[in-house]
Order: sequence, then C-alpha cells, then structure tokens
Amino acid sequence: MNEEDIKEFSQKLSERISMLEDKNDTILASSRRIEGEKRFVEAELMRLQKEIRRLKGELERLKTPPLIIGSIRDVLTDGRVVVKSSTGPDFIVNAADYLDRESIVVGARVALNKQTLAVMGVLPPSLDPLVTGAEVIEKPDMTYEDIGGLENEIVEIKEAVEDPLLRPDLYKKVGIEPPKGVLLVGLPGTGKTLLAKAVAHQTNATFIRFVGSELVQKYIGEGARLVRELFELAREKSPSIVFIDEIDAIGAKRLEIATSGDREVQRTLMQLLAELDGFNPLGDVKIIAATNRPDILDDALLRPGRFDRIIEIPSPTAAGREKIFAIHTSEMSISGKIDFFNLAERTDGCTGADIKAICTEAGMFAIREDRDKVLTEDFLRGIDKVTGIPFQKGKEASGSMFA
Repeated sequence: MNEEDIKEFSQKLSERISMLEDKNDTILASSRRIEGEKRFVEAELMRLQKEIRRLKGELERLKTPPLIIGSIRDVLTDGRVVVKSSTGPDFIVNAADYLDRESIVVGARVALNKQTLAVMGVLPPSLDPLVTGAEVIEKPDMTYEDIGGLENEIVEIKEAVEDPLLRPDLYKKVGIEPPKGVLLVGLPGTGKTLLAKAVAHQTNATFIRFVGSELVQKYIGEGARLVRELFELAREKSPSIVFIDEIDAIGAKRLEIATSGDREVQRTLMQLLAELDGFNPLGDVKIIAATNRPDILDDALLRPGRFDRIIEIPSPTAAGREKIFAIHTSEMSISGKIDFFNLAERTDGCTGADIKAICTEAGMFAIREDRDKVLTEDFLRGIDKVTGIPFQKGKEASGSMFA
C-alpha cells in the first residue's frame, strides 16, 4: 500500500467520522426535543387529571341534596336536639359528630339534612339586608360649623351623645348614668338631620341611620325582628350611634280601636321600647331620633329612661338666619357686599331649609341673566319666590316657588 492510498483512505475516514458526528448531533438534538415534548405531555396530562378530579368533585358537590335551614329549640341530655325546620313541626334529631358541641345552643341557626333532618352544620346568625345596609360607612362631611343658629342645641347634643362616648370617665367621676337617647323635635327644615350628620362626622363611632317608615312591615313580627336586629348590629359595632328619622311613623300613640296594620305597628313600637329600656343594656350605643310631630308620640316613648333628653329645634332667630345666610353663600360668587342682616330681617319665620332654597334661587336668577356673580337683588327675588311675599324693591318676581 503506497503513500497515496494511505492519504486517500485517511481522507475517506475523516469524512466518514465527520458525517457520523453530524448525524450524532442531529440525533442528540432530536432526542432532546422529544424529551422536552415528553415532559410537556406529562405535565399536560397531570394538569388534565387535576382538572378531571376538580370537575368530578364539583359535579358531586352539585349533586349533593340541599340542606334545610332550621333553628335549635332545645338540647336534650342524650346529645340529641329539638329543631324547628321550615317545613313546620318540631323534630328530635341527631347532630353530626364533627360539630363543635359548644356551638349547638338554643336559638342557633343550623343546616338540616333533607331526608333525616339531622344537624349537618351550624350557621352564623343572619341580619336583614335592610339592617346591614343602614350602616353609614363613609362619614358625612357635615360639621357643627355648617349649622347656624343652633349653638345651645349643639351643646346639648354633645353632652348627651358625644361626651359619653369620648369621655365616659367624666360621668363615672360625677356618679351619674349618661343619657341613653336624644329626641330632636322641631318643624321641618330646622336642622334635625343636619345635627345627626354632624354628630356622625364628629365621632369615631359606627353610625347607623334608619327611617321610621322602613320598620313598618306587612307580616306579623317582621317589624319587631328588624328592630331587634338593628340593635344587635349596633351592639356588635359599638361604640355606635343609631339615628331613627321620622320616628312618629312607628311611635304614634296606641289606641284601643285599631286595625290589624295598626296593631303590627304597635308591636314594632313595643319591641323598640324594650330595646331602649329593657333587660339588655345598651352599653356604648346611643340613640338619636327625630320627628316633627311630637304631639302624636306615645307617652311610653317620651318618658325618661328611653329618651332622657328632648331637644327642641326652634326656627332660627334673626341672628341665626344671618349666620345661615353666611354659611350657604360662603362658596357662592357674590358681587359686592351682601347685607345679611337685611336679608335675615326680611325672612322672618323661614327655616334653614328655606334659606338654602333662597340662596339656590338667587344663583338661578343670576344664571338666567347669564351672569357669574350673584347680586343683592337676586336674593330679594329669591325671597319673593320661596316665601311668596313680594318686596317693593326693583322688579318684582312673579309667582311662588311651590305654585
């Protein structure tokens, strides 16, 4: 074998080795790709198996028979319980072993098996959405500085509502019980609701507001249940303030001759009386009620121990009306200087709501004439329109606001 044959053999061998190395690299790349695909398929298989198990569990859960809501009437010595279900009569049933025996008490809401009525779970106590929705989450932006002409009334409501919550030690030192509730009486528009809003803004207590007419329900016992749940929420969220507006809707005098609807309203009133001054102490729960018809309220509602302080909200005096005008015009664009004293003298007998309407009408007159400034004449025309009493100054505005 000569030298040329050796070179030729060596060249062919090198080419063969290079080809095998390229083929080996291709096989290794293909192997890694297949291995990656295998791992992806295995992971996808595990995910799908988990999804199948989840769907099977959801299907079994949906196939579970419904549970009946009931309440526990009595707990027997042998561990069985007497339950009242929505189906009607009482039943003596067993309770599931996994339930905490301390949670099985008289009055508890429970879930019952549809077939055997066995107690399967203990439910938390429920509150009516009307009650839970009565809690004011955001504080009103109304302050005492935004209320004019009620300085003495503000002091009284501070003493009766704010101080017992903010400075309870002061009452202990003096040795007296703080007032349980405050009743605000006065004509419409004198500022009763504004005072309640200012109290809600001033304190860090939970503010729960209700309108008396919302407690009037159609079915027997529903109004009393709402009152009971309302005070349960107030005790749970204490310190808290309960504001009942237009309390005369349920607090009217009880009469001997009454229809079935009147008797249901009286049941609601009796539940309210029991909550205000009953066996369960109110604690850090203060009551504010408002009405413009104190003459029709029941005597039991007005006696001390329920509403310990009755604050009469009078119509504003001339000085009070002057301050109210200054409050409502503080953010208005006014041309020149307005004589609030003169406006207060011209609005004798007007309430704070009337004065706010007068300021609004004055601004509307300026807008009607395409002006961005309010003149004194606009306020006079606003007084004319709201009160219906024309003034002999300038051009008279015709018609009354409520005509």
